[in-house]
Amino acid sequence: MTFAPRTWVVGEVVSAALMNQEIRDQFNSMFAGWTAYNPTWTSSGTAPVLNNGTLTGRYMKIGRTVICHINLISGSSTTYGTGTYSFSLPAQAANAGAALVSACQLLGTARWAGETVISANANTTTPFMSTSATDARLLGLTATVPETLASGAQLRMTVVYEAAS
Repeated sequence: MTFAPRTWVVGEVVSAALMNQEIRDQFNSMFAGWTAYNPTWTSSGTAPVLNNGTLTGRYMKIGRTVICHINLISGSSTTYGTGTYSFSLPAQAANAGAALVSACQLLGTARWAGETVISANANTTTPFMSTSATDARLLGLTATVPETLASGAQLRMTVVYEAAS
């Protein structure tokens, strides 16, 4: 991953090792593969339980910019709990003074477009979906909004945000 560049001093001898670390390695990190992480799925009510479902995450961090993708596929023994869902991020969000909005979609019995919200200093993102096919208002994703979740339902979220550090 990229890191803060070195401060050079007058008269310093620049070695190949320093050039590799300060230039080559930073440049290469911007083209490296994404890093996998294990997001957690929480709720404002009773906790959901993944059981035989899958929840994966991966991200790329360049400087303080984080690009993150989270994918949830519910299984036959997944339980959905109650309340609005949230998913952990790979890095805490900066205190940008505003919420950041990115895209998500739910593939259940229908395909639902939505948004995710990351608040200032947050460690989680919350998906919001339309309340019905005819009502474009957004509510936090729950076991029954926008539809009753069942085995095989897939939630895909991609977020871009500024990390705290």
